[in-house]
Amino acid sequence: MKNKERYYKALIENDGQLNEIDLGEKIGLDEDETREVISRLLSEHRIEHSENRHCNYSLNKTERKKSR
Repeated sequence: MKNKERYYKALIENDGQLNEIDLGEKIGLDEDETREVISRLLSEHRIEHSENRHCNYSLNKTERKKSR
């Protein structure tokens, strides 16, 4: 899924600056598409629900190590 990878990369670069819906809109996704991408990333254990400034999602600890 192309949008999933785009959102994931944007989440890494975002570093908690925008909330998850605004981040999706920034890359051209509507709210429903954004929620679908988030649910897929959660099911793959690539992200976790945790407050990170404005955004409620962050990379899992193992994914943080991979992205460096």
